[in-house]
Amino acid sequence: MRELSQKIKTTAVELGFGRVGIVPVTPLDVETPRLLDWLTSGNNGRMAWLERETAKRADPSMIFPGALSMIVVAQNYFTPHKHSSNPTQGKISRYAWGDDYHDVVREKLVKLLARIKELNPEANGKICVDTTPIMEKAWAVRAGVGWLGKHSNVITTDHGSWVFLGEIILDIELEYDTETVDDHCGTCTACIDACPTDAITQPYVVDSRRCISYATIELRDENIPTEIASNLEGWLYGCDICQDVCPWNRFAKPSKEDRFEPRDDETSVDLDRLLSMTHEEYVERFRRSAMKRAKLGGLKRNASALRKQYLEGG
Repeated sequence: MRELSQKIKTTAVELGFGRVGIVPVTPLDVETPRLLDWLTSGNNGRMAWLERETAKRADPSMIFPGALSMIVVAQNYFTPHKHSSNPTQGKISRYAWGDDYHDVVREKLVKLLARIKELNPEANGKICVDTTPIMEKAWAVRAGVGWLGKHSNVITTDHGSWVFLGEIILDIELEYDTETVDDHCGTCTACIDACPTDAITQPYVVDSRRCISYATIELRDENIPTEIASNLEGWLYGCDICQDVCPWNRFAKPSKEDRFEPRDDETSVDLDRLLSMTHEEYVERFRRSAMKRAKLGGLKRNASALRKQYLEGG
């Protein structure tokens, strides 16, 4: 098991993953009550799917019968570019500058699983990248990939919080990592203090209903809530404020994955261009981009809110 586990980790690093951990599949008995409390408080907003399949989120063996091990990887996506300060431009969250990470990370995990099958033909596995109902952050913490920051993102000591997470659930036993990463947030409250909408209601708890990322990506209402619209601070899609101010992100290193570089050198989008964009132009510009999540109507809604703000001098 030791030799196989080491070869898996070596392959993961060769594929470009910055962190990798392996842990046994056991129910998340401690983390599940926290999730339920968060949901009971309504912090998920309109994201009703988070209320479904909570049992599966706690126990991956319900998703993949026979599950014994989980491999957790972290993919660095940091690229050292800046947003435009022009108020006629809408800022894009760093994670969506390049190609859709679901596709990029999944492609690498497919290769990793194929390598595992070469090493052990009896192994079967399930690949998870964000859309599977498992608590990815909890598993990343358990696997020693990083710790959960007060902004609720996983922070690594070598890449900060600019990482995507991915998992492979396997039906074979491996050698497991037993060391976790201590919480290094300490007394720092930079992320809490910087959030313009007070979405981080207490350390480690984010109220989606107040979050700019939620409002500009997940919320399907015709208009963005006034209290958020008046505090967008130029964000068209998503928001990176809590990560931008995190001291641990001073350790960020440029990703070696070219597909995370900004498309067309754009970290922001011209609002008028977006407001006049046709569906055909939208499909071409955002093909294989995470920004498709908001749909053209959502992006135009966001652009309208930002345009109104800068025209009014806000």
